[in-house]
Amino acid sequence: MCDTFIALPSITKNNTLIFGKNSDREPNEAQAIVRFPRMKHIEKTLRCGFINIPQVEETFEIILSKPFWMWGAEMGVNEYGVTIGNEAVFTKAKFKKTNNGLSGMDLLRLALERSRTAHEALKCITGLLETYGQDVCGGYQNKDLYYHNSFIIADSEEAWILETAGNEWVAKRVKQYGSISNGLTITDDYDLISENAIIFAKENGFYKTGKFSFMKVYSNSFMSWARGFKVRQKTTMQGANQEDFTVKSAIKILSSHHLSTDKFTPHKATTKDVCMHATGKLNPSHTVGSMIVEIRKDKPVTIWLTGTSNPCLSIYKPFFFGDNGILNEVYQVPDVKFDRKTLWWISERLYRLGNLNYQNLKNIISEDQLRLQNEFIEEEQKLITENAEENILQEFSKNSFQKAFKSLIDWNNKASKLSWRPTSWNPFYYFLWRRLNEKVEL
Repeated sequence: MCDTFIALPSITKNNTLIFGKNSDREPNEAQAIVRFPRMKHIEKTLRCGFINIPQVEETFEIILSKPFWMWGAEMGVNEYGVTIGNEAVFTKAKFKKTNNGLSGMDLLRLALERSRTAHEALKCITGLLETYGQDVCGGYQNKDLYYHNSFIIADSEEAWILETAGNEWVAKRVKQYGSISNGLTITDDYDLISENAIIFAKENGFYKTGKFSFMKVYSNSFMSWARGFKVRQKTTMQGANQEDFTVKSAIKILSSHHLSTDKFTPHKATTKDVCMHATGKLNPSHTVGSMIVEIRKDKPVTIWLTGTSNPCLSIYKPFFFGDNGILNEVYQVPDVKFDRKTLWWISERLYRLGNLNYQNLKNIISEDQLRLQNEFIEEEQKLITENAEENILQEFSKNSFQKAFKSLIDWNNKASKLSWRPTSWNPFYYFLWRRLNEKVEL
């Protein structure tokens, strides 16, 4: 499960476009940050997650946050400032479960590789969707997880919400602020719709007559309710009420829980939390990565990435486009099991102590976390205002990552000296996490 939002320049403090998304996946599904440069291709076909499709002559530079094992991505941005995040949605359109199609993550990456604007990306996704469909498994170890997708697609000029059901789709332009979660939201106020959306609904008995609402006609209401998307979307929509939305505003939303910080404990987490903590079968998803993108018209795009799970405990690090390859230099892509060399798994060893005593962990990290986050944001604003050259931005990115990594090591050292008895005993919850830890040798 996930949450994605977009704030347009008319309501942001710096007159920029700000995108935010949490990637909620299986708890042991490490999230990777990867950069792919602009490339020319001589191959005629491209292997995506499950199928081959025709390759294009050239693909653009992209930075992605993605499940470590997957070809596609949960969220990303390209060198033109096109930014996309996707959500799982549950609809009445049935799956054949043949794994003969493109996943929402495939569609996201393909659009970023091939599009110079948000509108081009919208056309790219809908064209591929109508051609190949999305009859594929979206799970890591859960091989029965099939879902359709919604997207927020943005550039410096505009943003779109795109929602799908099978090969059909509907799209709506965002005016000031938009938010999506794990359910359809577009009713009869769409700007664009697939040619066969109404015909397909009639043929399958979803719709007869009257005003056509894509949400009412196609939603699987029970599955959407079970994912708690309305409560989380209400939380992410709070940004619409701000007149000076900033990166800090985005961090606050993505780090939020339904309980106040001083009362929150992970075993009481539910599907109402934007920063999601897995607790079992009724709440199996975990926020394994988070991204914020600030898109400017004539200045560099800043990509803020945790590269870790649990935004409430994490520091967002700044990354920029460029040929210096700083991201690939400093960041090790995580693997299937615990690896003491990678940021994601080192942080996971620490963060899972919070399952025993969350407030204990917050006491260790919160002061450094806030200090470093503010330092990174203030320095980034200063460099952007001064029109700093690419090499200076890249060096700032590298130094920020190294400072955050050093703090993580310090937090681990402090944590190793404390007692970690559970604050309250919940046998089902602690057995769940013991099994998860054993699977990855943590």
